[in-house]
This record gives sequence, C-alpha cells and structure tokens, in this order.
Amino acid sequence: MKTATRIKFKLLAIITAAWLVMGIVITVYDYLVLQTDISLGPGPEYSFAIALFRNMGAGFIGAILGGSVLVFYVNEKYREKPYGFSILVVSATFILVVAIVTLVMGSILVPVQTGRPLSDPNSQVAFMRFITDAYPLKNAMAWAFIVGITQLLLQVSNKFGHRTFWNIIKGKYNSPKTEKRIFMFLDLDDSTTIAERLGNQAYHRLLKDFFADITDPIIENRGSIYQYVGDEVVVAWEYGEGLQEEHCLQCFFDIKSAIAQKQEKYRKQYGLVPSFKAGVHSGDVVAGEIGIVKRDITYSGDVLNTAARILGMCGEFKQEILISSELLALFNKGKKFRSRLLGSVQLKGKETEILIHSLVR
Repeated sequence: MKTATRIKFKLLAIITAAWLVMGIVITVYDYLVLQTDISLGPGPEYSFAIALFRNMGAGFIGAILGGSVLVFYVNEKYREKPYGFSILVVSATFILVVAIVTLVMGSILVPVQTGRPLSDPNSQVAFMRFITDAYPLKNAMAWAFIVGITQLLLQVSNKFGHRTFWNIIKGKYNSPKTEKRIFMFLDLDDSTTIAERLGNQAYHRLLKDFFADITDPIIENRGSIYQYVGDEVVVAWEYGEGLQEEHCLQCFFDIKSAIAQKQEKYRKQYGLVPSFKAGVHSGDVVAGEIGIVKRDITYSGDVLNTAARILGMCGEFKQEILISSELLALFNKGKKFRSRLLGSVQLKGKETEILIHSLVR
C-alpha cells in the first residue's frame, strides 16, 4: 500500500473513532437534558439504548460515507483550492450524507420499533414520522458543527504536515529534543533567469505547480516537507525511514520522474521544464517548538548548514545531486545507485573539510 493511501486510511480511522465518541456524547447530552427541570422528561417511546444505537450508527455511517469523501476526495481533489471553497463542497456533501443516514437509520429502526416489515402500511407511516421528526434536524445541526471542525482540522493538518500537526497536538517537542535526521535541500535551477523571463505572477504559478507536483514523491518516500524558502524546499526524514529502502535518495529520482511525466504541461504553460539540484546530509539536530502566534517545530544544528552548503556545490561540480560521504556510507548503494567521489571540499564557514559524492541511478 502506498504511503499516501496508508495515511488517508489512518485519518479515516481517527475520524471514525472520533465520530463514534461524538455519537455517545450526543446521546448522553440528550439524556441529561431530558432529566432537567425545564424538560417534560422522556416520552413513552424513548429508549436510551435505541438513542445510543441511533447516534453511534449515524456517527459510523457518516464517517464511512462523509469521512471517506473528506479524506479521499475533497482534500485530495481540492487541496490547491481556497479553504472556503472546500468548506462549501463539504457543506453540500454533508446535506446529502445526513439525508442518506436518516433514511438508512429509519429503515433499520422503524421495523424494530413496530415489529413489522417496512412494507407494512403502519411501518411506512412510522417511517415518514421518523424522517420528518425534529430529531434528525437537531442532530443535523450538531453534526454540521462536528463535520465543520473535522474539515478544519484536516486542513490544518495539511498546512502543517500530518506529522508536524500531531506532534504539536501531543506536545512531543514542547521541550527540545536531540534527534538524528536526514535533510535534502532541493533548489530550482536558474530561478533568477526564469523569474525575469516569466514575470512575477507566472513565476509564482510555476513554483506553486512545481511544489504541488513534487509533494506525492516526497510523501511516498516517507519524507516530511520542513520548509519552503523561495524556490527551495527542505525535506526531512527520521533516520530509520530515510535509510529504509534508501527513501531519502530515491525521493530525488522519483521527483525527476514526476516532473518528466508532466513536462508537456510545463512546456505548454511556461515554455520550459523546471530542472533542479539537491544536497543531502545527515546528523544530530535539536528539534523543538518555537513561537506563540505562529507556533511551529524547527530544527537547528550544523547539519542544516552543511546540507545547504553541499547544495551550493552542485553548480560548481555541475551535478544534479550531491551527498556527504558520512551519509552515503550508511547505504548499500550498489543495488540502486552509483556514486563518484568528487573529493574533499572545504565548505564555506566550516573549519573541517567534508567528502562529497555525486550520485546517479
């Protein structure tokens, strides 16, 4: 199973569990309201067990239908659209889902309550009373809020990156931690020339398309987008995931393939196919949350500076991708990649030299 698909199923599982819990909360809330002095109390047909089944059933069916639409369709097809647009799509979808859930729950519960099949005239009368009752409208208002919050959290998760978002929620990096990370600095070639040729707006659209097209290869190779800096993107890996199946190296070549597959689109819209270069390095960094108004998880350490310096050497050596000898030594590179030692290089701002290799598939 692809990494992106696995992430989507994980999100769907979280939504399903959360909506089942909300079904319980709504049932308990309704029960407590019925026990207050301002209520006439539960009616003769009220059953806590049936209400619980009804709300949890609605939560489960809604998650399978509506949650799947949110995760697999809306936030995939419209991920480049304005947030307000996706909310409108979700609202329209929610109305349809509520109608379907009400019909399904009515067809299940009405025969149980009447003891007769749904085709029976008495059951049909009860069914019409069920779907026109104020109860579904009350639940629709509650679930509209829940669905809206769910979509908001999905958008926030996409904005931060799913790992960064959950790490912020869990407070994993509330206190700084030292970790081993792999970084790839990837930069567009001749960006200044391209910007002058295309103009600011067209150049911005080019960057937007380029960053969108390289997202899936990064996710499939277990990478996390750490930063966008102008025409540069910084990708990070945990050591285990970056080394596994050589994801941090394979990522670069998968990005090349993704751009090559869409070269006609770029030629038609911009008159060029973007090319790029990358520098890859690894080591210890300090990871921690910073900021109050715009909180984020940042990495600090010499690894980032070195990776940026290695990227800067690509032009001098006329290579697409350069990697430090320290990182390359951790791979069984004979299977997928061929490397060439370019020598010991004194990087600007560093006292010690570092061995740099070029890499081809």
